[in-house]
Amino acid sequence: MKDLPPSPPRAADVLAARLYDAGCRLAFGMPGGEVLTLVDALERAGIRFVLCKHENAAAFMAEGAWHRSGAPGILVATVGPGALNGVNAVANAHQDRVPMIVLSGCVDADEAQTYTHQVLDQTQVFAPITKATFTLNTGAAHVIADKAVTIATEGRPGPVHIDVPITVAVTPVAPEIPARRASATPVVPAPADLAEMRALLARAERPILIVGVDALNQGFDARRTDIADQLRDFVEAFNVPVITTYKAKGLLPEDHALALGGAGLSPKADGILLPMVQQADLIIGLGYDPIEMRTGWRDFYFPGIQTMIDITAEPNHHYMHQATINVIGDCGSTLAALSDGVDPRATWAGGEVAEAKAALAVAFPKDDTWGPAAVIDVCRSTLPRETLATADSGAHRILLSQMWECYTPRGLMQSSALCTMGCAIPLAMGAQVVEPDLTVVSFSGDAGFLMVAGELSTAAELGLKTIFVVFVDASLALIELKQRQRQLKNTGVEFAKHDFAAMGRAFGGVGHTVTSREELTKALSAAQTSDTFTVIAAVIERGAYDGRI
Repeated sequence: MKDLPPSPPRAADVLAARLYDAGCRLAFGMPGGEVLTLVDALERAGIRFVLCKHENAAAFMAEGAWHRSGAPGILVATVGPGALNGVNAVANAHQDRVPMIVLSGCVDADEAQTYTHQVLDQTQVFAPITKATFTLNTGAAHVIADKAVTIATEGRPGPVHIDVPITVAVTPVAPEIPARRASATPVVPAPADLAEMRALLARAERPILIVGVDALNQGFDARRTDIADQLRDFVEAFNVPVITTYKAKGLLPEDHALALGGAGLSPKADGILLPMVQQADLIIGLGYDPIEMRTGWRDFYFPGIQTMIDITAEPNHHYMHQATINVIGDCGSTLAALSDGVDPRATWAGGEVAEAKAALAVAFPKDDTWGPAAVIDVCRSTLPRETLATADSGAHRILLSQMWECYTPRGLMQSSALCTMGCAIPLAMGAQVVEPDLTVVSFSGDAGFLMVAGELSTAAELGLKTIFVVFVDASLALIELKQRQRQLKNTGVEFAKHDFAAMGRAFGGVGHTVTSREELTKALSAAQTSDTFTVIAAVIERGAYDGRI
């Protein structure tokens, strides 16, 4: 419930009110003396402040909340070390196209001329990893607040940073709200370009779609709209198979006959999917940003022999590939306009799509007696269809992203571009705060889990019922695998095998250690009826990922 702000409102109240109007109901972070007025303003506006144990985890919780609510995430960090603790996750938000408002406290400009303790130029720190950075002032508080929201959410979403000086936060400002910027209208290509694109689609015999993060995020806001229905209508009308990046998994349900799953990290999967793409005569990149992909997707098709259309929110200057036609526009609106007036024809007449799906099933079998694939299979088959999963970075993430079927957009959340370790637990928690009754499962390697284990105390304080699955092999499995592949000495990748189930119990949750499918099934069943969070430590052999990813 909103509390009335002081009259006239403080600059911090103006900022908080604009964020509330954008749909924000949660802010995550750690307070310091420099942000106390800001926290007070957020709470008065109706935005709950969630105390976390580290700013990096707080930012990932903010992202998790955005994925479920559609409202921009909010990170609150105090001056100096507080703000800098969040840098990694803010950079991740920038690369993964997450709208986030980063609010940091700072000392007043005149004070900073003679007082240096914990003082640094935070706007310069955040400038390279945000879409924009501002310093709040009283004369333009309304304008800065509106700019921050619109810049963060429009076009290709991303984080925006606002430094809030101590005195500015408490200074009264004019209550009158100036005219806000009208939302940008979705656009489609110019008529001549659209006609050429339609002609290409009309004569394509083997069209294929590569769908990425721009398609997932464009149009997604507090109304929770996305282009899943438009995508499904298009691919069914024209019989177009769909490959997604890991972030875009679920835009087409992955049990659909035309869904070929995620790509970009697993050499085994790419060995099946890239030849499929190279058979296509028309490749449509729908919001496809190769920031999620590995080098195998550099110049992945044959220009002059094949045709590629790129539809993106902003110009892609990556030079990972060059498209035949580049479209800067709205993904959903352009896809609908592309199909308008085009008569479908028979495509992929040789059964290639079914063959590729069958090959993927063989490449990632589910019948292991025990090991990481068995853990994923048991979790997917035991937990409800609508379960939300999060994945940390590491070998388990590559395998999970191939084996975990998603049936709705955002069904699997991860750090896809920056690949930050320690993200899975806070992503899951942020989503769970928004939807406390949703089944949410987090998958971590043991090293990633240790990085953020302290946030289990936050899970207990919030009364979350999240399920945290840990793959326990006492090693940095992916890095150790790369060491062996390069015939290097095994160095710096092994550590002690800890009792993760006991950690869960120590922080107020339930803990299970499992070494078989049967034990894991029982633990998952118990977790779904528990009144607190559950840590499930799945003990696997070292080298268990060999030949699997």
